[in-house]
Amino acid sequence: MPVTKAVLADVPLLNVLVNSAYRGETSKQGWTTEADLLDGMRIDEQTLTGYFHDDHITILKNTDENGVINGCVYLEVRRPRLYVGMFSVSPALQGKGIGRELLLAAEDEAKKLDIHTLSMTVISIRDELIDWYKRRGYHPTGEMLPFHPGEKFGIARQHLELAVLEKTI
Repeated sequence: MPVTKAVLADVPLLNVLVNSAYRGETSKQGWTTEADLLDGMRIDEQTLTGYFHDDHITILKNTDENGVINGCVYLEVRRPRLYVGMFSVSPALQGKGIGRELLLAAEDEAKKLDIHTLSMTVISIRDELIDWYKRRGYHPTGEMLPFHPGEKFGIARQHLELAVLEKTI
């Protein structure tokens, strides 16, 4: 299953994938769901389209032999770091190595850009997800950020904070 750069034409499929991985009943098939923590959508087509018009942003996708997008990751150059976000794998395919493959591809992109630190934010109470990232070399920096204001990335059901994690390559 190759990892390649997503293109603008992928926006509708990326939108479905990301929302299915994070929100709603479908997301509960996987272990990375946020459905019990947040209501609303994780992303929309307008926001995704905007990403493709920003030279600092790349979205990588994992596809199967039929071209179906099974996973994706958002990368944003924030020198001296590469920010990793919107990390999504189809709930039915979680645990099959797609996530690891996408993270390795993100590291390859960082190396191409001569960036040696990858960073991300994770909802701080998502212990099993943070532990998964730790097993892949990410570590909490101790920095906590407020969850995104407004409703653009979802409506929090409780007070949420984002833990900052980093990996040096």
